[in-house]
Amino acid sequence: MNYTGSELLAFFFIYAFLGWVIEIIYAAVHQKKFANRGFLNAPLCPVYGGSMIFLLVFFDSLRDNFFFLFLGCIVVTTLSEWVTGVLMEKLLGRKWWDYSDYKYNVGGYVCLNFSLIWGVAAVTAVKLIHPGIIWLVDHMPKVVLNILLLVLTILLICDFIVSLGVVLKIKMSGKRMQKVAAAMEGFSGKVGQAITTLIQKRIMKAFPHLEKSQPLQAIAEVEHEVSKKVFARGCGFHKLVWLFMIGSFLGDMTETIFCRLTMGYWMSRSSVVYGRFSIVWGLGIVLLTLLLHRYKDRSDRYIFVFGTVIGGAYEYACSVFTELAFGTVFWDYSGIPFNLGGRINLLYCFFWGIAALVWLKLCYPFLSRLIEKIPIKLGTVLSWIFVVFMTVNLIISAAALDRYSARAAGQEPENSLEQLLDERFGDERMERIYPKAKMTGN
Repeated sequence: MNYTGSELLAFFFIYAFLGWVIEIIYAAVHQKKFANRGFLNAPLCPVYGGSMIFLLVFFDSLRDNFFFLFLGCIVVTTLSEWVTGVLMEKLLGRKWWDYSDYKYNVGGYVCLNFSLIWGVAAVTAVKLIHPGIIWLVDHMPKVVLNILLLVLTILLICDFIVSLGVVLKIKMSGKRMQKVAAAMEGFSGKVGQAITTLIQKRIMKAFPHLEKSQPLQAIAEVEHEVSKKVFARGCGFHKLVWLFMIGSFLGDMTETIFCRLTMGYWMSRSSVVYGRFSIVWGLGIVLLTLLLHRYKDRSDRYIFVFGTVIGGAYEYACSVFTELAFGTVFWDYSGIPFNLGGRINLLYCFFWGIAALVWLKLCYPFLSRLIEKIPIKLGTVLSWIFVVFMTVNLIISAAALDRYSARAAGQEPENSLEQLLDERFGDERMERIYPKAKMTGN
């Protein structure tokens, strides 16, 4: 099902509000009192809205397959909660929820009990609640809907900025809480003081452990001093850029060799028109590294299972995205047993699990040490060269694919740029780069 931007934004706000209601009910049952458990002051929990939008866009084809829809909902909601928890701890220095006391938890960010609950809730929303929401949104006057969405978006942005500013100041020093209002830019006098005090009281009441947080500024200063001596230390921007480039190249080579061994001939597996790079593998390596690098010392079975599930969900999402964005199917596993809509199959999901295991246990530690030995200035310059090269490469590749799809639909070039693309990236060249690509006609 195709949704407009306005519809998706409306769905985001509705599900963010419903998620906030769920959090309030849960807090009321366990704490016996009202507590706004969200990070924002508005009655919204964006992680719920974002997760539902992802499910509606990428997992729409699973709507009639209850088991895989349930499994997909568990993966997406669990991953969303995990990523949100990690990011908030990274940015704000403390956990905003902790499942460490529950069995089968991952770092205290997620646990099996709540993952199953989120899965059931998401399936219920997709199968039962969403049709009613579609009806509600479709029957709203377009002008009223657009104005309402504009107002809500502005309020959400303002709320996020103010809440983030107040929380950061709370973290810097518990003794300075009474001075936060005076430091808030854009607010003056009693209005600023009243708003800040209200936000502080609400956040400290819902999350009292924040008052004991370590000073964010001190942590940042220590990390900055260490990073000045070592290039790409830890798992930051420069390290991920290098891992993306290496992972993209190694992924392309791995798939090319695999095709040669299993099919008997060489075949391009590149995602871009310049160079041998598989963007799916590169982003997958970055994703695996971000999610699992701190758990690299866990058991092999743990990493394999995690990599299998996350890898399968990631490849499925990539397949849907490329089809929606370019009208092209880049791979089709319909002929392989235990496939799901031709987008993924059990065998290749196992490959993702094996890849996660090999990457975290062997490749990542070695490559991480190797990257950190690069001179800081040279490494920084090369990082930005990689970023610029791959950005341009992706833009040209996307434009070439768009014309490739348009030519298949019989559309003639409308301007000099499209003519140039047709000359440089004709059907013969595109078929050589993307031999398994199929036009969907969308």
